[in-house]
Amino acid sequence: MRSFLFSIITFFSIISCQQSNKIGFVDNAKLINEYQEKIEVQKKLQEKIKLYELKRDSVRQSFQLEINEAELKSRSMSQAELQKLSQELQQKDQIINQRDQFDQQQIAQESQRQNDSLIKKVRSFVENYGLNHGYDYILGSNEAGSVMYGKKSNDLTQTILDALNEKYAKQ
Repeated sequence: MRSFLFSIITFFSIISCQQSNKIGFVDNAKLINEYQEKIEVQKKLQEKIKLYELKRDSVRQSFQLEINEAELKSRSMSQAELQKLSQELQQKDQIINQRDQFDQQQIAQESQRQNDSLIKKVRSFVENYGLNHGYDYILGSNEAGSVMYGKKSNDLTQTILDALNEKYAKQ
Protein backbone atom coordinates (compact mmCIF):
# COMPACT_ATOMS: atom_id res chain seq x y z
CA MET A 1 0.00 0.00 0.00
CA ARG A 2 2.84 2.34 0.84
CA SER A 3 4.56 1.70 -2.46
CA PHE A 4 1.27 2.28 -4.29
CA LEU A 5 0.80 5.64 -2.53
CA PHE A 6 4.43 6.53 -3.24
CA SER A 7 3.91 5.64 -6.91
CA ILE A 8 0.86 7.89 -7.19
CA ILE A 9 2.65 10.83 -5.53
CA THR A 10 5.65 10.33 -7.82
CA PHE A 11 3.38 10.10 -10.86
CA PHE A 12 1.61 13.40 -10.03
CA SER A 13 4.91 15.09 -9.24
CA ILE A 14 6.30 14.12 -12.63
CA ILE A 15 3.11 15.22 -14.39
CA SER A 16 3.08 18.58 -12.62
CA CYS A 17 6.74 19.17 -13.50
CA GLN A 18 6.05 18.44 -17.16
CA GLN A 19 3.32 21.04 -17.47
CA SER A 20 4.89 23.96 -19.25
CA ASN A 21 4.07 27.57 -18.67
CA LYS A 22 2.32 29.49 -21.41
CA ILE A 23 4.66 32.34 -22.32
CA GLY A 24 4.40 35.12 -24.87
CA PHE A 25 6.22 38.36 -25.49
CA VAL A 26 5.60 41.79 -26.94
CA ASP A 27 7.80 44.41 -28.54
CA ASN A 28 7.40 47.26 -26.03
CA ALA A 29 8.36 50.05 -28.42
CA LYS A 30 6.05 48.88 -31.20
CA LEU A 31 3.18 48.32 -28.79
CA ILE A 32 3.41 51.84 -27.37
CA ASN A 33 4.36 53.71 -30.55
CA GLU A 34 1.66 52.15 -32.73
CA TYR A 35 -1.08 52.43 -30.10
CA GLN A 36 -3.68 54.72 -31.67
CA GLU A 37 -4.29 56.70 -28.48
CA LYS A 38 -0.56 57.50 -28.27
CA ILE A 39 -0.55 58.62 -31.89
CA GLU A 40 -3.47 60.97 -31.21
CA VAL A 41 -1.96 62.27 -27.96
CA GLN A 42 1.33 62.90 -29.77
CA LYS A 43 -0.48 64.78 -32.55
CA LYS A 44 -2.28 67.03 -30.02
CA LEU A 45 0.98 67.66 -28.21
CA GLN A 46 2.68 68.64 -31.48
CA GLU A 47 -0.14 71.12 -32.13
CA LYS A 48 0.42 72.65 -28.68
CA ILE A 49 4.14 72.89 -29.38
CA LYS A 50 3.47 74.67 -32.68
CA LEU A 51 1.16 77.17 -30.95
CA TYR A 52 3.78 77.72 -28.27
CA GLU A 53 6.46 78.30 -30.90
CA LEU A 54 4.25 80.78 -32.79
CA LYS A 55 3.56 82.69 -29.56
CA ARG A 56 7.24 82.64 -28.58
CA ASP A 57 8.37 83.82 -32.01
CA SER A 58 5.77 86.59 -32.04
CA VAL A 59 6.83 87.85 -28.60
CA ARG A 60 10.51 87.69 -29.60
CA GLN A 61 9.84 89.52 -32.86
CA SER A 62 7.90 92.24 -31.04
CA PHE A 63 10.67 92.59 -28.49
CA GLN A 64 13.27 92.84 -31.25
CA LEU A 65 11.29 95.71 -32.81
CA GLU A 66 11.26 97.41 -29.42
CA ILE A 67 15.05 97.00 -29.18
CA ASN A 68 15.48 98.45 -32.67
CA GLU A 69 13.35 101.48 -31.75
CA ALA A 70 15.33 101.92 -28.53
CA GLU A 71 18.58 101.94 -30.51
CA LEU A 72 17.28 104.75 -32.67
CA LYS A 73 16.09 106.75 -29.65
CA SER A 74 19.33 106.11 -27.75
CA ARG A 75 21.27 108.45 -30.04
CA SER A 76 19.56 111.47 -28.57
CA MET A 77 19.43 110.31 -24.93
CA SER A 78 21.50 111.29 -21.97
CA GLN A 79 23.66 108.72 -20.22
CA ALA A 80 21.14 108.35 -17.35
CA GLU A 81 18.20 107.89 -19.74
CA LEU A 82 20.20 105.38 -21.74
CA GLN A 83 21.04 103.38 -18.64
CA LYS A 84 17.38 103.41 -17.51
CA LEU A 85 16.22 102.20 -20.95
CA SER A 86 18.86 99.47 -20.95
CA GLN A 87 17.70 98.21 -17.56
CA GLU A 88 14.05 98.21 -18.67
CA LEU A 89 14.92 96.19 -21.76
CA GLN A 90 16.98 93.72 -19.72
CA GLN A 91 14.10 93.25 -17.27
CA LYS A 92 11.67 92.73 -20.12
CA ASP A 93 14.05 90.19 -21.67
CA GLN A 94 14.25 88.32 -18.35
CA ILE A 95 10.46 88.23 -18.07
CA ILE A 96 10.15 86.91 -21.61
CA ASN A 97 12.76 84.23 -20.90
CA GLN A 98 11.02 83.22 -17.67
CA ARG A 99 7.65 82.90 -19.44
CA ASP A 100 9.29 80.92 -22.19
CA GLN A 101 10.93 78.57 -19.69
CA PHE A 102 7.63 78.18 -17.79
CA ASP A 103 5.74 77.31 -20.99
CA GLN A 104 8.40 74.75 -21.94
CA GLN A 105 8.17 73.14 -18.50
CA GLN A 106 4.37 72.99 -18.75
CA ILE A 107 4.56 71.21 -22.09
CA ALA A 108 7.22 68.78 -20.82
CA GLN A 109 5.18 67.98 -17.70
CA GLU A 110 2.02 67.42 -19.72
CA SER A 111 3.91 65.15 -22.10
CA GLN A 112 5.33 63.13 -19.20
CA ARG A 113 1.90 62.82 -17.55
CA GLN A 114 0.31 61.62 -20.76
CA ASN A 115 3.10 59.13 -21.46
CA ASP A 116 2.88 57.74 -17.93
CA SER A 117 -0.88 57.37 -18.30
CA LEU A 118 -0.53 55.57 -21.64
CA ILE A 119 2.08 53.18 -20.26
CA LYS A 120 -0.18 52.34 -17.31
CA LYS A 121 -3.09 51.68 -19.68
CA VAL A 122 -1.01 49.41 -21.90
CA ARG A 123 0.45 47.48 -18.95
CA SER A 124 -3.01 46.99 -17.48
CA PHE A 125 -4.35 45.84 -20.85
CA VAL A 126 -1.49 43.36 -21.34
CA GLU A 127 -2.01 42.02 -17.82
CA ASN A 128 -5.74 41.51 -18.46
CA TYR A 129 -4.99 39.98 -21.85
CA GLY A 130 -2.62 37.51 -20.23
CA LEU A 131 -5.14 36.58 -17.55
CA ASN A 132 -7.99 36.19 -20.03
CA HIS A 133 -5.94 34.10 -22.47
CA GLY A 134 -4.25 31.80 -19.97
CA TYR A 135 -0.71 33.16 -20.13
CA ASP A 136 1.61 32.57 -17.21
CA TYR A 137 4.03 35.20 -18.49
CA ILE A 138 4.04 37.93 -21.11
CA LEU A 139 7.51 39.35 -21.45
CA GLY A 140 8.47 42.68 -22.95
CA SER A 141 11.27 42.93 -25.46
CA ASN A 142 13.27 46.09 -25.94
CA GLU A 143 16.58 47.44 -27.16
CA ALA A 144 18.31 46.38 -23.94
CA GLY A 145 17.53 42.76 -24.74
CA SER A 146 15.15 41.48 -22.08
CA VAL A 147 13.95 39.00 -24.72
CA MET A 148 16.87 38.13 -26.93
CA TYR A 149 14.97 35.52 -28.90
CA GLY A 150 11.42 34.32 -29.12
CA LYS A 151 9.50 32.14 -31.53
CA LYS A 152 7.34 34.18 -33.86
CA SER A 153 4.37 32.14 -32.67
CA ASN A 154 4.93 33.53 -29.16
CA ASP A 155 5.12 37.16 -30.35
CA LEU A 156 1.87 38.72 -29.19
CA THR A 157 2.74 42.29 -30.20
CA GLN A 158 0.42 42.65 -33.18
CA THR A 159 -2.39 40.64 -31.55
CA ILE A 160 -2.33 42.79 -28.43
CA LEU A 161 -1.85 46.00 -30.42
CA ASP A 162 -4.91 45.20 -32.54
CA ALA A 163 -7.00 44.43 -29.46
CA LEU A 164 -5.74 47.57 -27.69
CA ASN A 165 -6.55 49.79 -30.67
CA GLU A 166 -9.94 48.13 -31.05
CA LYS A 167 -10.74 48.86 -27.40
CA TYR A 168 -9.60 52.46 -27.81
CA ALA A 169 -11.69 52.93 -30.96
CA LYS A 170 -14.80 51.86 -29.04
CA GLN A 171 -14.27 54.57 -26.39
